[in-house]
Amino acid sequence: MIRKTLAGSLLAFAVPAWGIDGVSAEAGWQKDVTMARAGVQWNWERRWFTEGSWQLGGYWDLAAGIWNDKGGNELLDVGITPVFRYERKAGGSPYFEAAIGFHLVSDSNITEDKIFGTAFQFGDHIGVGVRFGEGNRYDLSLRIQHLSNGGIRNPNPGIDFVQVRLQLHLP
Repeated sequence: MIRKTLAGSLLAFAVPAWGIDGVSAEAGWQKDVTMARAGVQWNWERRWFTEGSWQLGGYWDLAAGIWNDKGGNELLDVGITPVFRYERKAGGSPYFEAAIGFHLVSDSNITEDKIFGTAFQFGDHIGVGVRFGEGNRYDLSLRIQHLSNGGIRNPNPGIDFVQVRLQLHLP
């Protein structure tokens, strides 16, 4: 008990030192499965194609979530994803993004007819969004995400989600 309390306290005090730039919540749907995730983000310092009024940047997205099928089955999902974002230099909206990351799922049986060959999954997405509010602190996006094991092992049916995501950018 003391070890868990000590570990939790150290983690709570370490979070500001990690320099988290944002927190997010997202929900996703497809024919047989729904999902919900929470995440934290770290912005990249590097920018590309900065000559005009737009630029390419990005961030790291670390997220954990849960998937539910219509039969009541659920699984956990943890992922880390480098995300590229094409946005206005001055901030604001709109923006476009694309990513390919790595996920682990707690069970390879998603539904009765959708079984993954591995717990490891690639997760790619494309999205469009807007930043709004005072200082553009809020971020609302619509994404299409595909997860599959990339043919590492069969079966590999893959799964596609339509997602809505809300992010709060921290000062």
